[in-house]
Amino acid sequence: MKAISLKIREDIFEELEKTVKEVRMSRNAYINKAVDLFNKMNRKRRIRKLLRDASLKVRDQSLEFLRETEVMDEHLWE
Repeated sequence: MKAISLKIREDIFEELEKTVKEVRMSRNAYINKAVDLFNKMNRKRRIRKLLRDASLKVRDQSLEFLRETEVMDEHLWE
């Protein structure tokens, strides 16, 4: 485990103290879970952005392919 020093706003600290008592969890465990959850959220956001960017890059090619196959389909039924 790594030790860190943390400066936290008073209002956040007060809410933290109230919450850890309610959920019967140590402050350390609670902060670890919170940071882990925030990291997972941000990892998902980065992946969504990568997928969206990749999708936008191939969008025009995909649309052109669909148009071409529609034309081919029309000729098959003539």
